[in-house]
Order: sequence, then C-alpha cells, then structure tokens
Amino acid sequence: MNPLKRIRRFATVLAGLAGALVAFGATPAFATRMPPPDGPGVRTSHPGTITSPVEVHTVVIGGMPGWQIALIAVVAAVLAATLAVLADRARTARRKAIAATA
Repeated sequence: MNPLKRIRRFATVLAGLAGALVAFGATPAFATRMPPPDGPGVRTSHPGTITSPVEVHTVVIGGMPGWQIALIAVVAAVLAATLAVLADRARTARRKAIAATA
C-alpha cells in the first residue's frame, strides 16, 4: 500500500472521529435548562406565600490556562505545516510521474 494512501486514510479517520466528538459532545440548544415560569426562587407551593428570590453567586473556577492554549495553537500550526508539505510533495511526485510517461 502506498504510504501516502495510508496517511490519507489515517487523516480521514482522524477527521471523522474529531467530527463525531464535536457532534456528540456539544449540548444542543433544546437541552438547556429553562427557569421555572414563576421566576427564579419564587415558591408558589403554598398559595399566598411568596418568598424573596434566591441570591445566586457565580463562582468562576477552572477554565484553560494560557500555556495550554498556546500549546494547542503550536501543535495545530505544526500539524498544518506538515500536512501542507506532504500534500505538496505528493502533488510534485505525481506531476513528475505523469510527465515522464507522456
């Protein structure tokens, strides 16, 4: 089997798996939690009794550090450059083979 075909097949499978991961990992818009129709924190279980809304404190933790973002960008750039070089070499080899047989 031609090594370029093997690389092309591997890249196709990898792209398909990445697409499936994105498709199944994303939360659809209809799956988000909606607030109750009475508003946040308003209890209507007992008629005539309304409590004050609950105060919500947002805590921001986690996220992605800058070095991880930079690492992902560098790896993506190196991978794109490698694939571009391989595609250019394959195209050049194909042109030389066609010119030699003509």
